[in-house]
Amino acid sequence: MVPNDELIRIIDLLNTTYESEEAWHGPSVVEALRGVTPDLAGKRITPNTHSIAELVFHMTSWRIFCVKKMQGDSVFDITTPEKNFGALPEKIDDFEWEALEMELSLSQEELINELDKRDDDEFLEDIVPGRDYTYYDMLHGIVNHDMYHTGQIVILKKVLAFKGAGTEFADDEDEFGTSYGSSHEQDDYY
Repeated sequence: MVPNDELIRIIDLLNTTYESEEAWHGPSVVEALRGVTPDLAGKRITPNTHSIAELVFHMTSWRIFCVKKMQGDSVFDITTPEKNFGALPEKIDDFEWEALEMELSLSQEELINELDKRDDDEFLEDIVPGRDYTYYDMLHGIVNHDMYHTGQIVILKKVLAFKGAGTEFADDEDEFGTSYGSSHEQDDYY
């Protein structure tokens, strides 16, 4: 039997990125979502940016994608914006936010459980059904995906708190001389 050292490292990375309070890169997904209210989760900083709720839906969707692919489903895909980021209402209520957080948590458990079924590292070099990359690349991609979107969530929380959770920016300068007035153009990188 081939050892599963790499698989163990991948599982550790997935868990660290998702829920560790000692992740090397900063807050984990769970830490970044701590304190997010339903109202905050549904807010956008500009009309063409995603909300925290949409990012959580998106992260869940790609975990489910990984699980389906590991189960051999070559047909399953995320091909529409609704499957990728959801078709969420502008105002998120307590129930919807709790459901989104629970689905993310359950998708993490499903992914780890699917990986725990593997006896060795050999499958990591196999091509993902319906794709042209390996399971190794896909699983490391989820780790990177989590870090990227966790950073977005942290930035969104800060911007929304600065804006008063949805109110306009103040029309003055910060201590660095940067104007945050309503005429200030924002990046679409979030």
